[in-house]
Amino acid sequence: MRLPDFIDVYQGLISTSSISSTDEKWDQGNAKVIEKLAIWFESLGFAVSTEEVEPGKYNLMAQLGQGSGGLLLAGHTDTVPFDEGRWNYDPHKLTLDNNRYYGLGTADMKGFFAFILDAVKKMHSKGTDWGKQSKPLYILATCDEETTMLGARHFTKDAPFKPDYCIIGEPTSLVPVRGHKGHMANSIRITGKSGHSSDPALGINAIEIMHQVMYALMQLKEKLIKDHHHPGFAIPNPTLNLGHIHGGDSANRICGCCELHYDLRPLPGLSLESLDQLLQEVLEPIEQQWPSRITITPLHDAIPGYECDHKHEFVHTMQEICHTESQTVNYCTEAPFLQQLCPTLVLGPGSIEQAHQPDEYLSLDFIEPTLDILQRSIHHYCFEQQN
Repeated sequence: MRLPDFIDVYQGLISTSSISSTDEKWDQGNAKVIEKLAIWFESLGFAVSTEEVEPGKYNLMAQLGQGSGGLLLAGHTDTVPFDEGRWNYDPHKLTLDNNRYYGLGTADMKGFFAFILDAVKKMHSKGTDWGKQSKPLYILATCDEETTMLGARHFTKDAPFKPDYCIIGEPTSLVPVRGHKGHMANSIRITGKSGHSSDPALGINAIEIMHQVMYALMQLKEKLIKDHHHPGFAIPNPTLNLGHIHGGDSANRICGCCELHYDLRPLPGLSLESLDQLLQEVLEPIEQQWPSRITITPLHDAIPGYECDHKHEFVHTMQEICHTESQTVNYCTEAPFLQQLCPTLVLGPGSIEQAHQPDEYLSLDFIEPTLDILQRSIHHYCFEQQN
């Protein structure tokens, strides 16, 4: 099969819905997108394999060239749900308007695979001698990044290859991102005992216990700010936010249940295990006072912080290829997992400001620079590098 033109591939990806969500009514899986990618990469000579990680959830791995090391281009194939009433364009159609391509996944980030395919295709058409390839080019397309990061977690547990370097094509406006904070979010539930407010001895007020918990969390927040600092981030400390609270049902009833949701964004190097230990330490006196009254439940699987050393050769080379300095960001990606295999950067077309927004789009201004960066990166790491 001949690979379709860039726009046809782009349209094929956007028109194939692959929403992932913790809400079953939205969750679709990514099988059809993976099927298309498999056919397209095979048409360019890649050896392709797919793996069903969970029912309806697939990873794709593709390899062009032999040997050890090489370059991995990675990304996720799922998108977030959408509010159709807020879109002015069909989310599942690639629409050209205002010098932009609109559609769900144009920037975040199914569209990145259209760029990879077209970059390799253009290298073929320019007469690139793939027989002189010194290291392999790998492709990884994952599932469920927008929810659990299932695909990346699964891949790194038993990766079938170990590249030298990895680029994840999230929308960074083509600025190399060398680090980001992690994210953990928990629910703290206090189970008290309801009763008539006229006699406090009749019950156990969950709001009053939550007051103690919130004070302890604020102490933890201050400790994290005092003990952890990273000058490479615009906000150089871990952040802790109390985002949602609900408890009680009437002013004249002792509150029997109160629930708080909070999130914490750790710096790279601050392990999730150490954060759990710090949380247990600050809450231990309260739990001793109120045994079996406090329940902590993760709202989702935690994501660690990530950083690629700013002095690393990979960072310097990609800064030269992109003609811009690397930076750090506060949002999360699959980088903490792929970084376990090799030095990893986040770098792709489009702006993160468009991610998860109605009328998501990618400006046409990104197309040629992205193709140029990909071709130069592939040539540098798969042809110029020696075993």
